[in-house]
Amino acid sequence: MAFLDYVLQPPAYGWQHENGDLVKPTPKQIFAEFFSRLNVFKDRKNWLAFFSWLKVICLVPFFFLFIFKFFSLWMLLAAFVYSMIIMGSHGTIWYHRYCTHGAYQFKNKFWRFVTHNLTLQIIPEEIYVVSHHVHHAKSDQPGDPYNANGGFLYCFLADVNHQPMNQDLSEADYAKAANLMKHTGVKTNSYTKYQKWGSMACPVASVLSWIVNWGIWYGIFYLLGGHALACTLFGAAGFWAIGVRTFNYDGHGQGKDKRKDGVDYNRNDMSINQLWPGFVAGEWHNNHHLYPKSARSGFMAHQIDFAWYYIKFLSMIGAVTSYRDSKKEFMAQYRQPYLDGKNGKPEATEKELVTANVL
Repeated sequence: MAFLDYVLQPPAYGWQHENGDLVKPTPKQIFAEFFSRLNVFKDRKNWLAFFSWLKVICLVPFFFLFIFKFFSLWMLLAAFVYSMIIMGSHGTIWYHRYCTHGAYQFKNKFWRFVTHNLTLQIIPEEIYVVSHHVHHAKSDQPGDPYNANGGFLYCFLADVNHQPMNQDLSEADYAKAANLMKHTGVKTNSYTKYQKWGSMACPVASVLSWIVNWGIWYGIFYLLGGHALACTLFGAAGFWAIGVRTFNYDGHGQGKDKRKDGVDYNRNDMSINQLWPGFVAGEWHNNHHLYPKSARSGFMAHQIDFAWYYIKFLSMIGAVTSYRDSKKEFMAQYRQPYLDGKNGKPEATEKELVTANVL
């Protein structure tokens, strides 16, 4: 078996049937798996999934304070900008394009640290990065940790049910998994500690980083706008933390083929380009699946990409030393042939496009 076939901890209901079809668990099975994997009293190796949701739960009181005590149109605007644009774009900048795909490189650790801490820390990098490599290798196939064909709950609770790393890797395989994370600067466990905790993430370092990050940001928000602004933006972060768990279900057509000619050029999976996540977070998902290592995903004129603007700005001031930008390749290999075909010119064949992409 290839490494990505077993690097994730399989759910109790499994990935696929003997005939190769996707296992589509019932809601009861999904919830049973979810609560079982959050139970740190049953197994301390469940700590990372529990820790991830603990942070979300801690944000709920701030959200209610915003709604029932500090609500105003100005605070609503601040909440919108922070949750949709700032948190959304940071997820694309940090977790997606840097931690997973290495689409750009920082000049030094300082700029990596700044980018890492641009917003509140919520999602553990380990849960996102390792599983996202599997997602690209198995998109919409059994084993894809957030396979839209499994249904909404299958995707929504995937960070607990399907995304955690396998807790029984050999030392050699653990080293391979750790290698996927080494450029992020996140402190990882030794193999011995991994056997104890079931994760690459170090519990003490993770908790301390969380406390410091949230403490500093609450202080900054308080200085800018008192408890009202601080509670509003913390609550907005909680709203984003819930909402982002719905993305891959929608971003892969909710299990249906919603791809459109002239919009979604990648036909190897069911990913689609959506206006809302594209505009607010630079998440043009079909483009991303076409060129996953590109620091830019907004290739078309209307495709706003705030994540790319941040990366490009850091490059202009010397904080980013290199990046990949696949816009020219996209225009030459996909967009222009499509336009030529619409205008009556001979459209490039699929074989020619594949050959061009390989070269």
